[in-house]
Amino acid sequence: MHKITSFVVAEINKAKKGKEMPAPVPLKSSPHYLAKSMPPQIVIGKEKVKVKNYEVELILKSYYSDALMIEGTIEVPDIFSEEILELKDKLLDACIDYGKRSGARIETGEEFTVHQISDYSGDPELFIKKHGNKIASLLKSEKLELDEKEIEYTLSFQFKYAKDDLIILDWDGAFLFDPKGDFDDSIDLLQLANFQLLRYRALDEDLDERLKKVYKLIQTDEKKGIWTRIFRNKDMANAFREVIRIRTQSISQFEALDKDIKLIGDWYSARVYDLLSKKFKFDAWHKSVKEKLDSLEDVYTIAAENFSMSSAQLLDLIQAAGWLILLVGYFILFFYESGIWK
Repeated sequence: MHKITSFVVAEINKAKKGKEMPAPVPLKSSPHYLAKSMPPQIVIGKEKVKVKNYEVELILKSYYSDALMIEGTIEVPDIFSEEILELKDKLLDACIDYGKRSGARIETGEEFTVHQISDYSGDPELFIKKHGNKIASLLKSEKLELDEKEIEYTLSFQFKYAKDDLIILDWDGAFLFDPKGDFDDSIDLLQLANFQLLRYRALDEDLDERLKKVYKLIQTDEKKGIWTRIFRNKDMANAFREVIRIRTQSISQFEALDKDIKLIGDWYSARVYDLLSKKFKFDAWHKSVKEKLDSLEDVYTIAAENFSMSSAQLLDLIQAAGWLILLVGYFILFFYESGIWK
């Protein structure tokens, strides 16, 4: 049996409420608490569409309350046929359209397709020997004939657990081979990894934009007066409050997700996720976000000092104005008592 499952993960301001999906029951070894370690997916909608000649049910799910997952599956007679690449693109287009109509920010989302092969006997590497070039092209969504070294590199990112199963991973797709069709837990891990990638990329880009804005606020022209600086400091304080809010929320989710993934342990699911984290370069994303958060701390310190200096200048100005008023009062009193104004 051959299937393709395409999904799109994208951010949304606030997802609707729905029904929590039951966690898949894995057939391969996994800890008893695996289901509790995975963030729940909430089904909030379904829609039947026609993709070429196939009737497809699209499922709209949410992660937490600010991310949507749109998923569709098609059973195909031959996953290595010439129509599969076009069919995959059409299925993704249907998911994207459903996501847009549901309010998701699709333009910054992640797309992924899982190719599944089951009900076979023997070693799945026989498929690679026969269809290796086609598998690599489908993983890369590439119509051009790939070079042998590129095919070899693409197929090298794989994990084999049992004698008759195999997973091949790439940036936008995966091939899963399992004679019993035990794909649900692996697809859940693929979706979770794409969700985590979306989180990293969105936070990284958001920090870039906010750091630029804060740097611009800090660079106050020396020719500007004190009142302009005071108002700019108010803008800066508002900007930092928003950055700190987003930072706190994102870091909290990252820590919770990392903690849950570590609970999975050294099992099949953990080893698959470790391969995914290497392919998606989670360590590099984590390092980038951490460096920008550290930069944010430095900028905050500079901004706080700048704000304190402006406040001190304002107090000096008020004190000087007070002395000036007091001095004018003394002169008025002097002239009045001396009889000059009589």
